[in-house]
Amino acid sequence: MTSFGVSDVGPVRKINEDAYGADDELKLYVVADGMGGQQAGEIASRLAVDVVVGFVQRTHDTDDVSWPYGIDTSLSLDANRLRTALQLANRRVFRAAESRDEYTGMGTTIVTALICGDTLIVGHVGDSRLYLWSGGDLEQVTQDDSWAATMLARNPGSDTAAIENHPLRNVLTNVLGAREQTEIHLLQRPISDGTTLLLCTDGLHGVLSSGVLRDVLSSGHDPATLAEGLVRAALDGGSRDNVTALVAQTGPARL
Repeated sequence: MTSFGVSDVGPVRKINEDAYGADDELKLYVVADGMGGQQAGEIASRLAVDVVVGFVQRTHDTDDVSWPYGIDTSLSLDANRLRTALQLANRRVFRAAESRDEYTGMGTTIVTALICGDTLIVGHVGDSRLYLWSGGDLEQVTQDDSWAATMLARNPGSDTAAIENHPLRNVLTNVLGAREQTEIHLLQRPISDGTTLLLCTDGLHGVLSSGVLRDVLSSGHDPATLAEGLVRAALDGGSRDNVTALVAQTGPARL
């Protein structure tokens, strides 16, 4: 497994509130996009990434399941590991937000990918996304916790163009750390060799179409070239947000 991440503050903002983490040995990948006043967003995203990576690293080689929040019997042990890590991250960010007035209201999106054998485990909150490119196909694995996505899910026959142009379209309906408890989306699915993963913030996917993402990811380059190319394309495409891309490839890097 090889990976590479790039995060750029963008042309407008003074602080980069995105954060990411990667552990190729454990095949764990995390991207977060913080929000809040002053530097709170930066703190929220970094806290969340560090808690998730730290918990998985500490517990990966043990079957001890005396973890907080209990065990969901419908999930595998490793999916429960990631679930617990995300719940701990939510608690950590929430408590940090309560500790100082200037942190009030801070939170973060998060998207995580953990590969165990031939199984991909995904956990996410908010609108940071995971895409998979394999066999010529690009798939958006996660669904945004946003007003637009919620409306389209509830009303499949809605006017898509009207919803996508609505002023509330990007308002988040769920984030990590804003409440003591939050809804964490988890899924498990098979993954094959030769698959490319892209974890990214909305500063990237809000600007680049699926066609552009497909063209870049299908170019066959190594993760560093892909991540750098995607961030550069988002900035050239007019992104005014922080932009983060974390690219990971299963099996040997394609030439």
